[in-house]
Amino acid sequence: MPAAPPLLAHESDVRHRGRADHLDFLVPVRVGDIVILRSSVNRVFNTSMEVGVKIWVENYHTETNRHVSSAYLTFVAVDSTGGRHLRVAPVIPETDEDKRRYEDALRRRENRQSEAARRKKKS
Repeated sequence: MPAAPPLLAHESDVRHRGRADHLDFLVPVRVGDIVILRSSVNRVFNTSMEVGVKIWVENYHTETNRHVSSAYLTFVAVDSTGGRHLRVAPVIPETDEDKRRYEDALRRRENRQSEAARRKKKS
């Protein structure tokens, strides 16, 4: 799982449950291509965190890199029984890019919550 390294670096002693918003493939990945995954913890909210993942494909024959996909994954920290949510240590954005991702994560969370409320109201 590409999100695991930043997750483990941030919170190593808890179990996580997660979900992805969606995953669209912009270009194909062929046999023999090298797949590169880059990820970062964008923001922590009490018991959950958003991890951004960017996927690249590298063709070593043609020496080209192409962006394959990006995804935002949300993980919830739970105890070892999987029942009780646990608080997660905050992330402190340092660079301008970190700060942008931090603020964008809040907007995405608000959108997810609005969409969930809309779906719940419909049913």
